[in-house]
Amino acid sequence: MIITRAPLRISLGGGGTDLPSYYREHGGRLIAAAIDRYVYITLHETFVEECIVKYSALERVTGVDEIQHPLIREALRLTGTPTSYLEITSMSDIPAGTGLGSSGSFGTALLLALHTMNREIISKARLAEEACHLEIDVLREPVGKQDQYIAAYGGLTAFTFNPDDTVDVEPVRAAPETLANLQDNLVMFFTGYTRSASAILKDQDARTKSTDRSMIDQLHHVKQLGIESQRALENGDLRRFGEIMHEHWTQKRARSQGMTNDRIDDWYALARANGAVGGKLIGAGGGGFLMFYCEEKTRLRHAMRAAGLRELRVGFDRLGASVVSVD
Repeated sequence: MIITRAPLRISLGGGGTDLPSYYREHGGRLIAAAIDRYVYITLHETFVEECIVKYSALERVTGVDEIQHPLIREALRLTGTPTSYLEITSMSDIPAGTGLGSSGSFGTALLLALHTMNREIISKARLAEEACHLEIDVLREPVGKQDQYIAAYGGLTAFTFNPDDTVDVEPVRAAPETLANLQDNLVMFFTGYTRSASAILKDQDARTKSTDRSMIDQLHHVKQLGIESQRALENGDLRRFGEIMHEHWTQKRARSQGMTNDRIDDWYALARANGAVGGKLIGAGGGGFLMFYCEEKTRLRHAMRAAGLRELRVGFDRLGASVVSVD
């Protein structure tokens, strides 16, 4: 039995500039943090010749072409893994559709498990790029590269997405005390809405490809905010980081009509009135988790609980995708 895991993530600045439609023309840059919530993949040798695939559905097939789950099917093809006598099971600490990059984490953990089964050592860079290749090039999903890269590398990390499709990876060089305070002061609440990011990302992708000036200018600004967020963290200025997060959200919510709704806007205003310096919806928008930077956490928690929101407490993951067990 082989068990792997890959962390989910939170975006901290520059989100949206990792889509190929933008970075291949202008270069992208963002910072993200891996969190201690994971997608797990288990591979198990069985005594039946078929392939059993368990996720939110159950599949029993006799060949790779019959597999309905697109990422699993294409990952098996990419790695050349035999499907007979194989059981593949996935589990996640957080449901899909909540903005934490679960699809990227799923693909990354799955590829690591398959390479491990094939007795192949794979670098974090190659693992991330293969996961991107599956979603962007093979399945033609309108997604960016940050989810796969932060799932592979972990940590609090800055990524530069170059026009030639290469990616530069560097840790955010913040002091340990700054990282501890940041982890303590980031507070997340579930909105109750789950959604597919595809519609919002398709709109951004199409408008960027058509050289929509307002969209491109907005992404230029968001990229700069990501750079400023990294500078604030490395300077230990967490309050400035929170202020940039608020500016980032005002830019992000103007990107698409589906980005927010009246209830989310009311919750955001409530949080700001109860100590949050800044915040944002994590992921493409439309639902999932609201994240705030707040130094008065008790007051904020009471207000948000009274509004019916459930908190998710998380820490940072520093390992990235890893093999949990080989038996």
